[in-house]
Amino acid sequence: MISGRMVSVSLDGVQDENLSQLKKLNSILFPVRYNNKYYADVLASGDFTKLAYYDDTCVGSITCRLEKREDGVVRVYIMTLGVLAPYCRLGIGTLLLNHVLDLSSKENVGEVYLHVQTNNKDAVNFYKKFGFEITETIRNYYVRITPPDCYVVTKYIGQPQSEK
Repeated sequence: MISGRMVSVSLDGVQDENLSQLKKLNSILFPVRYNNKYYADVLASGDFTKLAYYDDTCVGSITCRLEKREDGVVRVYIMTLGVLAPYCRLGIGTLLLNHVLDLSSKENVGEVYLHVQTNNKDAVNFYKKFGFEITETIRNYYVRITPPDCYVVTKYIGQPQSEK
């Protein structure tokens, strides 16, 4: 129930048939134009990438890429997580992130990480609520947006979190 009325929020996988919905969302949500490799990674990620629907309207997404480190640890890189502005603060981003974290735990993924622009305090705080920690700062990571610096925020799955 949201704002006193029943609404249906559901998640659906991304396939060739609905890839255009993701492309449209990305063009609205992010200041970056994504290339064919990004969309190939999206389609290859299986259940780790989802579209969010609010009463049958596509309003958000989480896109991931599965990676294997040299030491054999499988990790998930969150490429994007976004929800259209009118649907923010309704728990949709939380639903999307929890889906990936739950799936990561079930699939024995060692860590989940992403890059966050250093001035995006709301995003940093959002991820910290889920046990993510800033593990690195990269100067001049972004080429066409200001500020160009980012944090790497990481959540280690199945390991105790450090005391804060």
